[in-house]
Amino acid sequence: LDWWHADRYCEQRFARLLFEPQDSEQASFSKLLQSHHIRGSLWLSERDGVLHKARQRRDHIVPVLVFGVKTDTKYVKVLSDFPALPAVTACAHLQWDTRTQEIATIFSYAVPAFVNEFQLRGFVDEEGFVRFALIVHGHHSPYLPVFHADRQWHHFCVTWQAEYGTWAIYADGKRRASASGLCPGGPSAPQAIYGQGTFIIGQDQDSLGSTFREKESFSGNITDLHIWQKVLSAEQIEQVRSCWVVEQDLVFGWSSNALEVESTVQKVTTQFLCPDTKHGGAVTSLQLHTSCLQSLPFICHYRKDAYWQLKKAQLESSHSLVSRVNKLAERTVIPENIFTSAVQDMNFSVALGALDVLATVLRRGKTPVLESSDLLAVLQLLKQVSDVEVHEREQLEMLEQLGRYYVEVTELILKEQNMETWSSISQVIRGPMAVVELCDRMVSHLARLLTAGRTKVTIQHGSVGFHRVMVKNMWFGYGSLQHCLAGAGSSVVFQDVSPDGGQKYWSTVVGTAVISSTVLSEDQEISTSVHYQLQHHIQVPFSMCFLFLLHVSPDAGGVWSTAGCSVVTSLPDSTACVCNHTTNFAVLLQVYEMQRTTEEDLTLQTLTFIGCGVSFCALIITFILFLAVGVPKSERTTVHKNLIFALAAAEALLVFSKLAKTNQVLCFMVTACLHLFFMAAFSWMLVEGLLLWSKVVVVNMSEDRRMKFYYVTGWGLPVVIVGVTLATSFNKYVADNHCWLNVQTNVIWAFVGPVLFILAGDTFVLFRVVMVTVSSARRRSKMLTPNSSLENQIGVQIWATAKPVLVLLPVLGLTWVCGILVHLSIVWAYVFIVLNSLQ
Repeated sequence: LDWWHADRYCEQRFARLLFEPQDSEQASFSKLLQSHHIRGSLWLSERDGVLHKARQRRDHIVPVLVFGVKTDTKYVKVLSDFPALPAVTACAHLQWDTRTQEIATIFSYAVPAFVNEFQLRGFVDEEGFVRFALIVHGHHSPYLPVFHADRQWHHFCVTWQAEYGTWAIYADGKRRASASGLCPGGPSAPQAIYGQGTFIIGQDQDSLGSTFREKESFSGNITDLHIWQKVLSAEQIEQVRSCWVVEQDLVFGWSSNALEVESTVQKVTTQFLCPDTKHGGAVTSLQLHTSCLQSLPFICHYRKDAYWQLKKAQLESSHSLVSRVNKLAERTVIPENIFTSAVQDMNFSVALGALDVLATVLRRGKTPVLESSDLLAVLQLLKQVSDVEVHEREQLEMLEQLGRYYVEVTELILKEQNMETWSSISQVIRGPMAVVELCDRMVSHLARLLTAGRTKVTIQHGSVGFHRVMVKNMWFGYGSLQHCLAGAGSSVVFQDVSPDGGQKYWSTVVGTAVISSTVLSEDQEISTSVHYQLQHHIQVPFSMCFLFLLHVSPDAGGVWSTAGCSVVTSLPDSTACVCNHTTNFAVLLQVYEMQRTTEEDLTLQTLTFIGCGVSFCALIITFILFLAVGVPKSERTTVHKNLIFALAAAEALLVFSKLAKTNQVLCFMVTACLHLFFMAAFSWMLVEGLLLWSKVVVVNMSEDRRMKFYYVTGWGLPVVIVGVTLATSFNKYVADNHCWLNVQTNVIWAFVGPVLFILAGDTFVLFRVVMVTVSSARRRSKMLTPNSSLENQIGVQIWATAKPVLVLLPVLGLTWVCGILVHLSIVWAYVFIVLNSLQ
């Protein structure tokens, strides 16, 4: 199978593709391949890939030809020399204009001897389908439906070869029509399509390169046209649909420079989201990677405990549910043996019928408690149905019904009486939260039901339902998961530390419904904060907000974690949660990940926001005063203004950095700017120290030269540090959970290292200044009050020490030393934020 189907096949049988072997496993791996007589390549799974891989997508920006209303003037000529074509494939993306049902010519190829040498024509039928017909040397195929006229982009390919006149039409990766006998010279004398002709897009040529008719012109949009002098395989057509060009035997590749465009034809650009067919990898002895669409052998891998539990369930089963479902359906809907079921995709009609029968049997309730093998068989069927692809218009009309059956079956297998059955297959399926993931896959299909007139789809049965607007929502009522997640009345909680920094709970009591949400933008998941109001099933004095993390421990079925979620309000009958990742001041000098409660995180964020807000206002007012009041220009005021600017910019960015978390590029830019401005602030704090040193110790350097040196230190040094860091650590620069330097990859030391060096230098300057100030104060005291008491002299010296320390600690940034201590206690984090956000 190809990589996607191989991965799906194993996953549907509660297994995974065999992992890439480690060095110590190479010998046993080779023996395994020999025992299965595998000599070439085979598919392997990435060892670190813990979730079911969805098809990755990538942006593909292309020029589009816009043919408006039907006319006899609009055309586009392909500027390419065509050889004789014993075989041909033409593919393009097309958007059909549904305002007319007249025949339209998508393209026509004419030669001097014959104007209808090679054409593709189409029209919209009464049922709303676009029908295509292929013409070769005047021979006409029948008009056959290929895709729905829904004003959406569709990909098509037409193939033809002279031998036997075999032809085929593909739409959106599926073969829609095929036959033989389209032979210009007859079967006995196959004849190629003539070369050196004229290829026109959008018009039928009644004479070579001209004489167009309005009635037969094309109306719509077309892009990405490619032509080959061979018949592409189904795999290659899928590759072309995924925006990867097959270079071999390519006659014409889509390019604006190779087109002669009539002046009234508009040219625009559009962006496609294409499946990334280069995502997977095949492994040979040379570790070569290949396209995911290539068919290769594969091996499914089971954990031993899961395998033996599956075998036990199979051996002890009476197959009562399976036999009754198959008997009612009068065919094999659910195979009795999950290990030996056939390698095939389930189509839409089979899926609809299978769930209908299964829901009917479960609804009758003759089997109140499911056996282990029955539950596994139902889960296997749900996996297969969630992977069904929907294409036809008739299927769209029945899609909502499929969703209703799916939700009903899900609700029926989550009933309280099946709690022990879920426990009995705990090594295979670690808990009913696996059903949430399956429903998430299924609900993705419902997007096709949304139109301008129908902006919301809701499907509900009992305590399980789907609801989709601009986000994909699912909710599981209190009763549907509670009994399966933990025994009724169980209140024991085992707490540990989760890798994401939150508190981790292996067993707990669910007090509300379970909600699953995915925010989508053009089929891509995006990250944003979400606010929920959850009603309690029973009144409780205390509650917490949790996320269920499947990726933390896949073999353990995931864990409940408080990471990224906090309680907004907690009432006896309800809890309001907000789930988001934000940045606070104490993060800046953390050199490794810290675990904190949601209350602590919320306090840190509040202190940061208040402190930075007050500090920013004070800095701006001070900066304005420096400019407006007319403070005499000097080294000290210049240094102060630069420090004020750098610190104000850094604190403003810090406060609003959480807004950039939803955009990867913007978050990267904010992190780089934060790094630069905080580094500049510290560099100017160092300059403040150097300026003080020049007043305490005589420095033989002119003021002009000193200022140049200060600017190089204050701005040049941060630019160099940030530039070098970006050049060496571009792909591991930003942290996963907030817009700041990555702690996991040690990039944080590009900030913490220079800061510690500057703080050490400024500490030495402060120590020297204090010594000079105390010495001066002692001499002044003896001169002015020679007969003063010892207590007075000590008081003068204490004040002489305290005054410069109090004044210079924030100016030189020495309050940041507390940042080194934030790992010891949350108290130090509070102290650090208060001191430095108010700097």
